[in-house]
Amino acid sequence: MTHPIHDAYAERPLGPALRRGWALRCPNCGNGPLLKGYLKARSGCAVCGQDLTPQRTDDGPAYLTILIVGHVMAPLLMFVFMHYRPEPISMITGFSIFTVALSLYLLPRIKGAMIGLQWAKRMHGFGAPDDDPALAGE
Repeated sequence: MTHPIHDAYAERPLGPALRRGWALRCPNCGNGPLLKGYLKARSGCAVCGQDLTPQRTDDGPAYLTILIVGHVMAPLLMFVFMHYRPEPISMITGFSIFTVALSLYLLPRIKGAMIGLQWAKRMHGFGAPDDDPALAGE
């Protein structure tokens, strides 16, 4: 049996946690669903029991989604306009649809990856039991 204090500071691998989060799976086991609904994080994993309540992403996923979509769409918009000169209404319609679709695709995946990052690096609120063994009763 391992000691709780040692387990509390055991290293958690970052790469698998990010990949599992991106796939919307528990960063600990990779089997349980991470989100319920579109963006609501589950309080814990139904498979391994990992507590996920300390992981709070707040506005980070939205900011990163806007940053990524903006950096993809701006050069693409300029390229299409300079090389093909489509009608303004068709260009606005096409790019609007693509922008919304890309944003809706990326937002939950980026949120999952951020939860995986926070879990792997133990970046959660003060007082979480697995951060401080003294708070866990040991």
